[in-house]
Amino acid sequence: MLKHQICLVTGASRGIGHAIAVALGRQGATIIGTSTSQKGANYIGESLNNNDINGFGVVMDVTEKQSIDTTVHDVIATHGTPSVLVNNAGITRDGLLMRMKDTDWDVVIDTNLKSVYRLCKALLRPMMKARFGRIINISSVVGAIGNAGQSNYCASKSGLLGFTMSLAREVAARNITVNAVAPGFIDTDMTRNLEQTQKQQLLSQIPLGRLGTADDVAQAVVFLASPMANYVTGSTLHVNGGMLMA
Repeated sequence: MLKHQICLVTGASRGIGHAIAVALGRQGATIIGTSTSQKGANYIGESLNNNDINGFGVVMDVTEKQSIDTTVHDVIATHGTPSVLVNNAGITRDGLLMRMKDTDWDVVIDTNLKSVYRLCKALLRPMMKARFGRIINISSVVGAIGNAGQSNYCASKSGLLGFTMSLAREVAARNITVNAVAPGFIDTDMTRNLEQTQKQQLLSQIPLGRLGTADDVAQAVVFLASPMANYVTGSTLHVNGGMLMA
């Protein structure tokens, strides 16, 4: 379904990003997965190889313009223009606003939101020249509903939704679609370590009665990257088990 497509996936060494890279690769795409460390990049490459997927991992800091520009230049020079960009890299620095440090605000916005601006800007010109592109931004359910103690994270993920719609309008004429996926509560190391009472409280908010999986999110990304979503742009696909019904 994605044969001959080149997919650049940020934050692909673990969790949702890793699941996205593997799911896209299983559809025939060539995968370039990014990590902030060489160890992470090596793991991406080994995992893709173990799944018989063509691709590799690279070290890239999404908060550094030079790192992004160098990576994009090298990928295009070696493999061609990525036709699919998945902006998945993100961090949290949780805390109540009245106690939040400026550095905790800045690093979350820089990593989760400004990085998407940088990457899209780096790839837009070659995508427009090719007259094809699929940009998929990973947001979060809390970007739509908010969450106490995460004002910085929620601001970054909500900002992604507005960015997605605006960019979609700018580039649609060049056959470039821009969409977002907003996961709900996903089964991760963090949720597995919750106390049983906390977990039950979490599950009570989800009509489907279970946490999502990284693969649930990955399959939504595969859909948006595929020909099945050729007429979908400026949209947010919520993958949250019914937590938010908009």
